[in-house]
Amino acid sequence: MRKAEPGDAAAMAVVLQGWLVDTPWMPVLHTLADTEAFCGHLTKATDCWVAVDAEQVLGFVARGKDWVTALYLAPDARGRGIGATLLAQAKAGRDALQLWCFQSNAGARRFYERHGFVAEEFTDGAGNDEKLPNVRYVWRSGQEISQ
Repeated sequence: MRKAEPGDAAAMAVVLQGWLVDTPWMPVLHTLADTEAFCGHLTKATDCWVAVDAEQVLGFVARGKDWVTALYLAPDARGRGIGATLLAQAKAGRDALQLWCFQSNAGARRFYERHGFVAEEFTDGAGNDEKLPNVRYVWRSGQEISQ
């Protein structure tokens, strides 16, 4: 794992687009070029890390002040502990974090709950671009121990 650089944006976009392809309920609203620009923005505006193997980006996490703004893994990188490592990096040095997750994303929801995130708000999706119901999760340091 290493700090993401602007030059990682294209590989990060491929990871994110791979998730979209594997997620039939998710509407595709942006082109690969749009996604690459978004990922480039993440490398500059957030605390962004990439998981790499032989210089291939397998996944990434982006954290704003107290928000996980993105966490995506390449389809073949799932189930190998990479997501847990990226999430641990996002938690490092923080007392609390929040994130949004689509309610339909059962696998991600189980993942976040296993890592101490608690659902605190459910929406009908009116406030997101995809118009899909989502859930706001919150993690607080030490929460995993008390559950």
